[in-house]
Amino acid sequence: MRDVVILGSTGSIGTQALDLVRANPDRFRVVGLTAGGSDPDAFERQVAEFSPAYAGLGEQASCEAASMDADVVLNGITGAVGLLPTLAALDAGTTLALANKESLIMGGPLVLDRAAPGQIVPVDSEHSAIAQCLRGGNRDEVRRLVLTASGGPFRGRSRADLLDVTREQALAHPTWAMGPVITINSATLVNKGLEVIEAHLLFGIDFDDIEVVVHPTSVVHSMVEFIDGSTLVQASPPTMMIPIALGLNWPDRVPAAAPAVDWTRAETWEFSPLDDEAFPAVSLARAAGAAGGTRPAIYNAANEACVDAFLGGGLAFVEIVDVVAEVLGNAADGVPSKQELTPDGILAADAWARAEATRLIDSRVTERT
Repeated sequence: MRDVVILGSTGSIGTQALDLVRANPDRFRVVGLTAGGSDPDAFERQVAEFSPAYAGLGEQASCEAASMDADVVLNGITGAVGLLPTLAALDAGTTLALANKESLIMGGPLVLDRAAPGQIVPVDSEHSAIAQCLRGGNRDEVRRLVLTASGGPFRGRSRADLLDVTREQALAHPTWAMGPVITINSATLVNKGLEVIEAHLLFGIDFDDIEVVVHPTSVVHSMVEFIDGSTLVQASPPTMMIPIALGLNWPDRVPAAAPAVDWTRAETWEFSPLDDEAFPAVSLARAAGAAGGTRPAIYNAANEACVDAFLGGGLAFVEIVDVVAEVLGNAADGVPSKQELTPDGILAADAWARAEATRLIDSRVTERT
């Protein structure tokens, strides 16, 4: 029996994790639940059902829950607010099942320095896939990592085709059901850019050896290519239940966590190169990740501000990544340096990036009116 703390329990990852617990009451026991507070009624129902030793709303509650005596903390929070709970779980010595990629990307070496070997278990489907494939070879046998991307709802379109994208169109993901921020990030491919940085940090692979390919059906979740020419693939129908199950039960698998590929039916796997001109978010993330320091935090924070503006009708779809690029270009005076990778320094860079993005967004709105 594993004692589990779930942060972000009313979100997509959190609710699926609770589904897994319901299906495996002999394996998992919920001892802590927290949420941001956007759906308090759902949170109350979860608390009533699972009777955790600790339950609370907000960032401070998540930090306190992450510090509990437990076997695993699942960080399913969305966005930069997940950083301090991630650090709290690592400092407590608990296994961290990490779905909140933003905290690792923002914190970078700070987060890695707090983590013991093997303490962070990735829950992103792509990084869970890579972790599974890496069981098939030694680290020095790896040639490159290949992250798959569905391409989102606008796969195959040019930049000109994206000028009039609506909020509803961007939220209509063809294969995954996710929250609004992650769905927009998938449509812009910012999410894939974040995942490139995350893969570099988790697995210690150079950015030049991390490739992104478009795979519309999302059956292949990612791949590892080895020096002898072999490529190991992790495949399953599009679901987060397998990576969540592995995150909670690592390194062991949970039987019947999700349906497998049905090999009695015809199946075609399509792969194509990423169009960096139409979707520059990945190359922009590579540059931010290679620059290091607080640049990844700035990339993430500026994007979160831009996504909020797009969802609120204040920014065009193509302007999301345009403004992120501008913020990164302006990241000089007043931004913490590489030597200031402390929680306060990272959060200061985050705040600066949000303010700068807001300034640029307001400027564009003013020009249009």
